[in-house]
Amino acid sequence: MDDSLRRSAQTARAEIRAGALRGVALLDRLLSVPFVDRDAWADEVLGIESPPPDVPDLPQGSVPYLPCSVEEIAAMVFEVPLRPDDDFVDLGSGLGRVAILAHLLSGARARGVEIQEHLVRSGRARCDELGLPVTFVRADAAETDLDGSVFFLYAPFNGEMLTRVLRRLEEVARRRPIVLCAVDLELPALPWLRPRETSRVALTLYDSCLPGAAHRSQ
Repeated sequence: MDDSLRRSAQTARAEIRAGALRGVALLDRLLSVPFVDRDAWADEVLGIESPPPDVPDLPQGSVPYLPCSVEEIAAMVFEVPLRPDDDFVDLGSGLGRVAILAHLLSGARARGVEIQEHLVRSGRARCDELGLPVTFVRADAAETDLDGSVFFLYAPFNGEMLTRVLRRLEEVARRRPIVLCAVDLELPALPWLRPRETSRVALTLYDSCLPGAAHRSQ
């Protein structure tokens, strides 16, 4: 990323700290950045640095930290569509890129669930610096109580751990309609989930469809 893009990122960061640059205005700014520099530019805006090493004792079924691209995040926000009255939860939130951008682009309440303590601390620090109400909790998504209306999964789990997380999410879907957003992760065919294609090959949306439960209005 060259100096002019770095300066424009710092300008955008200042606008966000001032309570401006949200929604479509932020999306337009993101899309004005060349594709090859877009993720780095977004991280410069958010103050996200290179990820530190993963802890050596990740639970079986956990996947090491991988940041999701801005392209998939933006597609998710506008194709769900994510709204200001939503409760957005990023499962395996890493340094916070997804949760923070989801909040800034949509106005939704946003929370990250992450098992690695040092990543949780980093996500919280970024939001403190920007004055944003996004929260991060250290928890095992397969063990903690979950609640929300839109859940994001960028290949954070596999095997038995993914099965346990999906059971937790089914419990949520029995209380309220939810949307699961999966990037580079094909979920197993489940009777309570209806897949929905998107404009991005890597992104699939799944709407809950439990008999007798409420359905989300699009």
